[in-house]
Amino acid sequence: MELTLYELYQKMLAHMGPTNWWPADCKEQIMIEAVLIQNTTEANATRASRLIREATAYDFENIVQLDTKILEDLVRPAGFMKNKSRAIQGLAKWYLDHDADPQVICETYGSDLRTVLLSLHGVGPETADVLLTYIFDQPQFVADKYARTLFGLLGVEGLGDYQTLAKRLHRLPEPFTFADAQEFHGLIDEFGKAHFRPMEKFESSFLAGDRLRLEKSES
Repeated sequence: MELTLYELYQKMLAHMGPTNWWPADCKEQIMIEAVLIQNTTEANATRASRLIREATAYDFENIVQLDTKILEDLVRPAGFMKNKSRAIQGLAKWYLDHDADPQVICETYGSDLRTVLLSLHGVGPETADVLLTYIFDQPQFVADKYARTLFGLLGVEGLGDYQTLAKRLHRLPEPFTFADAQEFHGLIDEFGKAHFRPMEKFESSFLAGDRLRLEKSES
């Protein structure tokens, strides 16, 4: 069956149910975990996140004032501890400098917000898109490895790296809302965990045999 992007989302939601992504107690936790998850496993990022929660309660004031070496030890399970610690403290300070208010930040930067996020240390394209989706409530698409793998299996060619798909699909088209964008990312990642290990499992999934059609308005 040929599916539009929104039809794919609706089919996944109907079969899998809501994932309620990103599971977190506060936006600060999501921001920290968006940095921690870079180049590591979910389990490692979760371990580091729990250590940070125990030490700081995800309070950005506490994190900014925390001794660098202490934060590095907390981040250690997620790897790249020096770079990620610097990124977390820089992101926390930037957020506090804007009154820790996503609405104020969106009004201040408008359509330039993604560029501003990318200018922060340790914030790459995927992290920026996660922040736009889950912190700033925008219908952004996260073109991560799971998404590229799924779209490839559904017949979309030439996806390449993160930037390749992100250029084709950066904002989700109507009728997607930001809440749909959050859920769609969660569905894609949960589907990948269930059906890409090993890849042959995809052939027995509810999406086997489907094709995805990306309209011009979606690219």
